[in-house]
Amino acid sequence: MQKIIALLVLAPPLLTPVHAATTGAGPDYPTRPVRWVLGFAPGGSPDAVARVITPQLTAQMGQSVVLDNRPGANGILAADIVAKSSPDGYTLLITSAAFAINPSIARKLPFDAIKSFEPVTNLASSEALLLTVSPTVAANTVQELITAAKRPGAKLAYGSSGVGNVTHLAGALFAARTGTELAHVPYKGGGPVTVALISGEIQIAIANPGTLIGAVKADRIRALAYNAPARSPLLPNVPTMIEAGVKGMEMDSSWYGVFAPAKTSTAIVSKLHAEIRKALGVAAVRDGLAAIGMEPVGNTPAAFRQFVETSIRRSAELVKLAGLQAE
Repeated sequence: MQKIIALLVLAPPLLTPVHAATTGAGPDYPTRPVRWVLGFAPGGSPDAVARVITPQLTAQMGQSVVLDNRPGANGILAADIVAKSSPDGYTLLITSAAFAINPSIARKLPFDAIKSFEPVTNLASSEALLLTVSPTVAANTVQELITAAKRPGAKLAYGSSGVGNVTHLAGALFAARTGTELAHVPYKGGGPVTVALISGEIQIAIANPGTLIGAVKADRIRALAYNAPARSPLLPNVPTMIEAGVKGMEMDSSWYGVFAPAKTSTAIVSKLHAEIRKALGVAAVRDGLAAIGMEPVGNTPAAFRQFVETSIRRSAELVKLAGLQAE
């Protein structure tokens, strides 16, 4: 009996370290590489944001932060991978505003956008979107583009980073506001959209400046308007959408956030948030984000959760306004 009592007394301290090692909740987290799953192809804004911040996080945390691009279904495939992963802090999701649009545009998600994740923080956001056209389009202004789109037999198409992506929603809203008929061509990320625009495979793209700015400055595509109350400091000669004569194009800014699987411990989420916020304060990271038209955010997990829930509701309203149907 004395031996049994002794074993029972010793059991809790023996089990505690094993549990901590399994969940990643120990004070030394992380003790191995951390995987960031991204639902879009290389070359777009989500990928660019991740590649700006992950080297700094690697340096801070003493473990590699590895980016795993899993493009497809507007980020749904990547989100599903993370939703079904162990909540140990070693598999995280980095995604875009598409995350908030998917519940309104997808007939059935394999996860719950609220219940299946623990929001960590919003990494960065962009103020607005840039309307651009291929060099194959004979339009130097928004009004010329509208006229071209309304010509009999015109078959202009806009590209997006996926069905339900903010770039899809922006294109559909532009068509609704201007009374034009534009075909939608979805891709697996902003990089492929830019390539298709340059080649003339598509004629229009409304996307984040960070995705398009390089091609615009290289004169490979033309920027016609910026979807914000004021002009972009990156392209001060490009008019706002209102200046160009199109009203009602106001949308939530694009954002890029980090999520952990549901039931990830508060300790891990707090540690991740603290490390990300520290990285966002580094001058090289801030400069890197500014170069692609992004502003660092780093809000708290609680604030980010509220932001996501609000964004989901607002996105539902815009999807209805743009006349998009669930697919």
